[in-house]
Amino acid sequence: MVLVACVATATAQDEKSTTMQEVTVKAARTVQKVDGQWIFPSREQLESSSNGYSLLAKLALPHIRVDEALSSITALSSIGGVQVRINDVVASKEDLLGLDMAGVQRVEFIDNPSLRYGEGVAYVINIKVKKAVSGYVLGADLTNTLTTANGNETLYGKVNRGRSELAFTYGLDYHRFRGEEYDEQATYHLESVSGGFPAGSPSSPSNTITLHRQLLSKQDRGLDHNAQLTYSLSDSNYVFQAKLAGNQALRPSESTTTMALDDVPYHNNSSSRDYSPSLDLYYHQDFRRHQSLTANVVGTFIKTTGDIERDGAEAYVYDTDGRTRSLWSEALYENRLKPFTLTTGAQFGQRYSHNVYSGDVEATNSMHTSDAYLFAQLQGRWQRLTYMGGLGTSLRRYRQGERRQHFWLFRPKFMLSYAITDHLRARYAFEISQHVSQIALVSDVSIRLNQMETLVGNPDIHPNRVTSHDLHLTYTRPGFTSDLQGYYRLNAHCNMEQYIRRDGHFYQTQTNADNACNFFYIQSYNQWDIIPERLSLSAYGGIYRFFNYGEDYAHTYTAYNGGYSLQAYLGRWTLGAYADHGWNFMEGEHRGHQGATWYLSTSYRTPFGLQISLFAQNPFCRNPRTNKTELISRYIQKTVVQHNRDFGNMITLRLTYRFDHGRRYRDIQRTMEHKDTETGILSK
Repeated sequence: MVLVACVATATAQDEKSTTMQEVTVKAARTVQKVDGQWIFPSREQLESSSNGYSLLAKLALPHIRVDEALSSITALSSIGGVQVRINDVVASKEDLLGLDMAGVQRVEFIDNPSLRYGEGVAYVINIKVKKAVSGYVLGADLTNTLTTANGNETLYGKVNRGRSELAFTYGLDYHRFRGEEYDEQATYHLESVSGGFPAGSPSSPSNTITLHRQLLSKQDRGLDHNAQLTYSLSDSNYVFQAKLAGNQALRPSESTTTMALDDVPYHNNSSSRDYSPSLDLYYHQDFRRHQSLTANVVGTFIKTTGDIERDGAEAYVYDTDGRTRSLWSEALYENRLKPFTLTTGAQFGQRYSHNVYSGDVEATNSMHTSDAYLFAQLQGRWQRLTYMGGLGTSLRRYRQGERRQHFWLFRPKFMLSYAITDHLRARYAFEISQHVSQIALVSDVSIRLNQMETLVGNPDIHPNRVTSHDLHLTYTRPGFTSDLQGYYRLNAHCNMEQYIRRDGHFYQTQTNADNACNFFYIQSYNQWDIIPERLSLSAYGGIYRFFNYGEDYAHTYTAYNGGYSLQAYLGRWTLGAYADHGWNFMEGEHRGHQGATWYLSTSYRTPFGLQISLFAQNPFCRNPRTNKTELISRYIQKTVVQHNRDFGNMITLRLTYRFDHGRRYRDIQRTMEHKDTETGILSK
């Protein structure tokens, strides 16, 4: 069992921070912090992990679904996304696949991110890794599904000499899914013959249309490759790193679909091709042992081409040709004073997108957006009280044709954490932030979804203010952690969906007005080492309540969400089991029921660097439900149920091989990935 009390003290000295002296429990692998917790993986967890995804899956973090087989990390909540970092800088998929397990020190799980992380981030996973100063490592991660055509092949290598490191990664992704099923029952309420219904009145049966849409067959396939080349130069007090990365489709991603409308077949076909290079420059400098300066600049270019074709009673065909250029930059200054640490920073981002729609959608959409963000915060400790507080301000500018818009927001945030006893800690956080809609939703382009519905962008919507309260009560003992959380979020004047009925057709758009989308939840998370270093169990579950108030509707919904994980370490063998209920929620007039998932895993480490892993996803289920959506507008009632045979009884084999020579470590190694991915193309 690791003596974390000693490890935490040594780590605090290495980081030269006055805010890291926390009340810890001897022999515990978890240290509670003001913004989350530090987790020190056991030797068994590190040795049995083949990459970053494998390690994070074993930690069983609450609200986080880690899919080892498909190399994905998903936040199971509506409060924001999950951001994975290596040594404080955002990491790519390739970085996680090539993560050097021998250098991992700890994993920082931040479930209440500070002001420096910007908007839309609910969880930050920061993996701290030591710096290699000599030797080289070569590795391969070959993951292939045996029951369907799907896989990822990754090759990577790193060479270290003194202060320099040169690293490369190449990956090839492919898939061909043919097992998707889709069933939709939709009821449309038309205008009355006399010219319309009074607000809130029901339609008569004679003015109601009921349609059944069903997927008869579908094939979805793609073949992409990506590469990145990284050079870093570092010493004990500075780090410079440059990364050049690129993603390109070797062949267009294609979807060929045969649908049926009330038993009459029709076809939906689409294809798209993406190309996205990026350049990332990063610099960090320590001054006088207690001050530091960090700067990061990222430039990204995205080229997207595609076409969509729908036949049937009314053919609908259009093409898209898009270009997006973006520049993102950040500068941070930190001064570790006594008794607190001062952090100030600035972020600036600028994006230009030019998307041309031709065919049945004749439109040219050019959009300029820019974001400026400044913040300052203090973090410190006084006896048993740890605190963090600060203020940020952001300015978002937006220009599209003749429309111009800007939006100011002040973002105060503070967190308090108090150690009631050596084992019991209370934490409270308050924050005001903003929510920004996807670029595509503020475009002035309309896309017809089917013969009854059209999706309409709204260039007049603006970001909305988000207020949140978060309360935790955490109990920690050696081998056991229990956390009880209460969370409340208020979204005032938020971007809510609105359905408009006109001349027998229905238009879906977004509006601000006096809308509100609020929710709260109470949740418990528990982790127990049943047999220390051999068998561990974690479980979380909670009750969630959603309130949605649009211009002409009010909807509420109560849901239960939870998950479970079991890990066993048996020498060279590792066994695992995972299950969750998905994510059930309500936003606007849509109730969403993400499909539950469960899988079993086993891996074996050979003595010569090869690890063999086998994953059984959704075993004993031939056709699992992946999603269910309910629309309960007064104009449209719709239920959509989706299944996918490809994910039922899914067996995936992973072979990982790693060879290294002459590796020695010190200090911290940094990698980054902050490239843009948003194209601004409106689609459905």
